[in-house]
Amino acid sequence: MKALTRTDLNLPGQVSVYHGKVRDVYNINDDLMVMVATDRISAFDVILPKGIPFKGQVLNQIAASFLDATADIVPNWKLATPDPMVTVGLKAEGFRVEMIIRGYLTGSAWREYKNGCRELCGVKLPEGMRENERFPEPIITPTTKAEEGHDENISKEEIIRQGIVSKEDYEMMENYTRKLFQRGTEIAAKKGLILVDTKYEFGKRDGKVILIDEIHTPDSSRYFYAEGYKERFEAGEPQKQLSKEFVRQWLIEHNFMNQPGQIMPEITDEYAESVSERYIELYEHIIGEKFVPADTKGDLEQRIAKNITEWLTSRS
Repeated sequence: MKALTRTDLNLPGQVSVYHGKVRDVYNINDDLMVMVATDRISAFDVILPKGIPFKGQVLNQIAASFLDATADIVPNWKLATPDPMVTVGLKAEGFRVEMIIRGYLTGSAWREYKNGCRELCGVKLPEGMRENERFPEPIITPTTKAEEGHDENISKEEIIRQGIVSKEDYEMMENYTRKLFQRGTEIAAKKGLILVDTKYEFGKRDGKVILIDEIHTPDSSRYFYAEGYKERFEAGEPQKQLSKEFVRQWLIEHNFMNQPGQIMPEITDEYAESVSERYIELYEHIIGEKFVPADTKGDLEQRIAKNITEWLTSRS
């Protein structure tokens, strides 16, 4: 099983390329973005040494599906998906804030709560909550996007006070975030899933706030299975979930949280394939269709370059 961990394409009109944690993003004529969802996987702000077969295709196709399913709520950057691992869209000036919205107390929020924290990003948290408990209403806990290292938690008031985002733009992003989360929750419920928490990124193009990047994928979101949620919660048992959290848990079990002196455990082919199966399982649950793997017989990078180039050429 092949995994694509990096691309070095030379596309028509290419101005620059940015290699993120998971995506390789090509700037075309300062007007379009070509986003290649590679098979890289990251956890604890570090890229794991082995790619996960079909992960890029899963992420790209889930994100594309949800961008289409929410385009009536907020305009977004997507124009086309010329390859199973690629989305092409409008270039926007990204805000330096990620909008994280949480419906349940879990993950890093639970870790902080367990340690006595009762306020997260300026949001007061009720006393007496338990792990995986639903909040009375979803809370927004933004982070500032760091160039390097960890993103930092920050409050709405501080974002506006520091001038990171204007009050008007922030409130628009907040409104969009709540509506997107509501739509994502409704779609997940129809598939027997609970959308637990997620993050959205926004940018500005021609003076308008638009949704950019990925949406409702297992890398940006956490899902629980609805069936058995209540019973597991009441028994204090871990929830059955579909998200990248299982990779984080595996790393924690192998004594790795990207702390000084810790060594990344070996990622075997067997483990990489088991992660691939989990991503495909999530795709089939959330999209409600059988996953059709893209052709991996030839060179993946050549296939991607050919498909993008044909699309860009047809548009010019």
